[in-house]
Amino acid sequence: MRRDNNLKNDLIIRTLLGEQTERTPVWMMRQAGRYLPEYIALRNKYSFFERCQTPELACEITLQPVDIVGVDAAILFSDILVVPQAMGMEVQLIEKQGPLLPEPIKTAADLNRIYSAGAAGNLEYVYDAIRMIKKELDGRVPLIGFAGAPWTLLCYMVQGKGSKTFDEAKGFCYQNPKLAHQLLQMITDVTIEYLKGQIAAGADMLQVFDSWGGLLNKQDFETFSLQYIRQIVAAIKDEVPTIVFAKGAWSSLGEMAATGAHGLGIDWCIEAQQARQFAGDKITLQGNYDPARLLAPVEEIQQTTEAMLRAFGPGRHIANLGHGILPNVPVAHAKAFVDTVKAFRHA
Repeated sequence: MRRDNNLKNDLIIRTLLGEQTERTPVWMMRQAGRYLPEYIALRNKYSFFERCQTPELACEITLQPVDIVGVDAAILFSDILVVPQAMGMEVQLIEKQGPLLPEPIKTAADLNRIYSAGAAGNLEYVYDAIRMIKKELDGRVPLIGFAGAPWTLLCYMVQGKGSKTFDEAKGFCYQNPKLAHQLLQMITDVTIEYLKGQIAAGADMLQVFDSWGGLLNKQDFETFSLQYIRQIVAAIKDEVPTIVFAKGAWSSLGEMAATGAHGLGIDWCIEAQQARQFAGDKITLQGNYDPARLLAPVEEIQQTTEAMLRAFGPGRHIANLGHGILPNVPVAHAKAFVDTVKAFRHA
């Protein structure tokens, strides 16, 4: 397992590897972005993919929460949809509306329009950004790289846009299982190569985001998601610590723990004790503060954050939100969450 010996703060790495730490580490999903005025200033000047594809901008945005909020890790500013883009699909990101893929995949002919061989090579701008970020961080905190899980990417590639239910994507899997598995395997192959590229560029740890895993029942989650996540984890877990975050798929925490991942992200709809029971005690849990709670008064944020930390207990826990930070969260409230975790010590 590769470790950067120059890290001045390696709390997260040690926690993922089950080593003793002096306190619980903390970062926030979507910390690089939309709630920070400094980010909004860049958003007003550059389009979304300009921000993603310009290493200097991606680097600046990645570092902002480290400087402003004081988190224990930086997470690469990018998007899970750079993978379908690299595979030959058109992806638009419309501010305040979300992603649009104007030519979604519905048939075998559509599948022939995209490709997996060499697709990860189209993401050189991400690797450049990682190299730049690592240089700028200068060992202050680790850098987290990431990718979307194949099932979540299929949802967008088939539905063609965001959805709360992704019925069309689910229907596609049930009506054309052979085609669905072909697409899932293509995404998996590209994702493995892409994450290995991130490791080679200097990412200290990786997270796989399955944002829509919770839309599937336990059996379908195994069939259309977990068997592909398993391949990804197997390919990278011996190189850097790896976290799997499948929002809402908590009934499969035991099976996810068995992939060999070092950490599992959980949302706020499951209690710490229950998650630990499902996942076992040999894996680190990450979460699970409700992002909307950051809209509460600061004093309440402090109290509820401490309650969360006590529920998880010492060791094997990374404090985080149960999903991405909301755009309307005041920076002072995000900071209150982070500061409370950093000040807390288990008795």
